[in-house]
Amino acid sequence: MRKLTNKIIFLINSLLAFVLLLSYLLPYVSPQTFPLLSVLSLAVPILILINVLFLIYWAVQLNRRLLVSLIVLILGISHVTSLYKLQGKTSDEASGVLSFLSYNVHSFNRFHWIDSETIPQDISSLVKEQDPTIFCAQEYYNNPDIDFDQYPHKHEYFNRNHGELALVIFSKYPLLNRGSLSFENTANNVIFADVITPTDTLRIYNVHLQSHKISDVASGRMKENSQKLLKRIQFSFKIQQIQAEQLIDHMKLSPYKNIVMGDFNNTAYSYVYDKITSENLQDTFREAGSGFGKTFEFQFFPARIDYILVPYEAEVLEFTTFKDELSDHYPIFSKIKL
Repeated sequence: MRKLTNKIIFLINSLLAFVLLLSYLLPYVSPQTFPLLSVLSLAVPILILINVLFLIYWAVQLNRRLLVSLIVLILGISHVTSLYKLQGKTSDEASGVLSFLSYNVHSFNRFHWIDSETIPQDISSLVKEQDPTIFCAQEYYNNPDIDFDQYPHKHEYFNRNHGELALVIFSKYPLLNRGSLSFENTANNVIFADVITPTDTLRIYNVHLQSHKISDVASGRMKENSQKLLKRIQFSFKIQQIQAEQLIDHMKLSPYKNIVMGDFNNTAYSYVYDKITSENLQDTFREAGSGFGKTFEFQFFPARIDYILVPYEAEVLEFTTFKDELSDHYPIFSKIKL
C-alpha cells in the first residue's frame, strides 16, 4: 500500500517540479506573446514551497526520489532566494546614508476595509518613526488626519483617470525636476522626481503598475468565474508590459542614477520585474532582506509585489518589511550608501 501511495505522490511531485521548472522561463517570455504563461508567475511562490515539502517528505524516508525536487530547486536558486532570505542586514548610522520607504497606503482605509478609525494617524506615526529620506506613497488620498510635515519637498500627481487618488514622492532634499509618465486609460501610473542629495542627484521613480484587483479575489468579493478572472489577469499583464517598457525608455534618458520603488502588482519571477531590474538595478530585499518579505495580504501564499530597486553602485545596508496591518500592502524600508 505504501509503495502505491509513494508512486502516486511521486507522480504529483514530478508534475509540479516540471511546472516549477517551466516557470523559470517566465522572465524571458513576453506577456504580449504568451499571456497565459505569464499568469504562472503568481503561482511560483507556492510551487517553490510545495517542492520543498516534497523534498522533505522523500528525505525523511531516505528516498532518492528527493533528487527531482532538489535538482529543480537548485536550478532555480535565484527564484528561491527571491522568495525567502535566511538572514538580513542591519546597519549602524553612518554619514552619506540614504533611506527609502515605499507604501501602498490603500487610500488610508477610506472605505473602512480595516476595522480601525486611526489608520491615517497610525501610518503617519510609522513614517515619522522610520524617518526615511524619501517616502513614496501609492494610492494616496488627501486625508485631514495625515501628517507628513517633516518633508519640505514633495511631488504629488493625481491621475486624470482617477482624480481622488495620487502617487506622491516626499523628500527631505530639494527636487530639481519632476514629472509623470501619464499612462493612458488606467488609474495606474509612474511619477518621477530628481532629488538633490548632499552627494549626488538621483532620479526617483514612484511606480504603480497595472492592477488586477487581487485584493478583491483574496477577500472573496470577486464573483466572476475562473475563466473570466484568468482573461482579466492576462490582460493586465499585457498592460504591465507596455507600462514597464515606457518606464524603461524613460529611465534610459535619465541623466542621473535611477532608483525605482513602488507597487509592481507582479512578482519577482515576472517579465516586467526582470526587464526593469536589467536596467542596472538591484533588489534591496535580495541584498539585505530576511524571511519571506511578503508585501501584500494574500491568503494563499507570501506575495512580494512591492520593491525598492537601487543602482548596483550602491551598497545596500538594510531592508525591512514592516508587518503593521494598516493597508492591504505592507510598507518596505531600505538604507543604502552610494
